[in-house]
Amino acid sequence: MEPTYRGVRKRKWGKWVSEIRQPGKKTRIWLGSYDFPAMAAAAYDVAALHLRGRNAQLNFPELAETFPRPESSRAEDIQSAAQMAALRMRNPVGAAPVRVGLSESEIQAINESPLDSPRTMWMQMAAEAEAVCLEEEPGFDEGEDNITTHRSIWDS
Repeated sequence: MEPTYRGVRKRKWGKWVSEIRQPGKKTRIWLGSYDFPAMAAAAYDVAALHLRGRNAQLNFPELAETFPRPESSRAEDIQSAAQMAALRMRNPVGAAPVRVGLSESEIQAINESPLDSPRTMWMQMAAEAEAVCLEEEPGFDEGEDNITTHRSIWDS
C-alpha cells in the first residue's frame, strides 16, 4: 500500500505531483512532478510552512527546521525551495522515510546499559595489558644468569 500524503496525488502514469492552494485565493502553486511520493510531500511541506506558518499541517513535521526557505512569497521562489526539499528526499529504493519508535522497555534497557566510551575502553585495555604483563613466562638460561621475561602486549 502506498503512503498518503497531504498535497500529493499520483498521476495515472505513475508520477507523483504536488500543488498547494494560495491562502485567500482560488489559484494554486504547482510544486512539481516527482518519482517518489515522499519527494512530492516534502515539496508540499516547504510551501505549506511558508504560506501557512508554524501551524501548517505537514507531512514531515520533524523535518520542518531543516527544509529550505523560499526567498519570497513569489510562486517561483516557493517552487525553487520546494524542488530543493524534494531532491533531499530522493530515495532510489522508493521507500518513504521510516519513523522508528521505541517501546518503554527498549528505552529503559538503553538507559540502564552502560555505554562504552573511549575512556572506558582505554581503561579496560590498560587493565588487560597490565594483567598480561604480570603473567610470567619461563625464561631461558644463559650460563649463571637466569633471565625471566615477561610477555608484552605487543606479543601475540
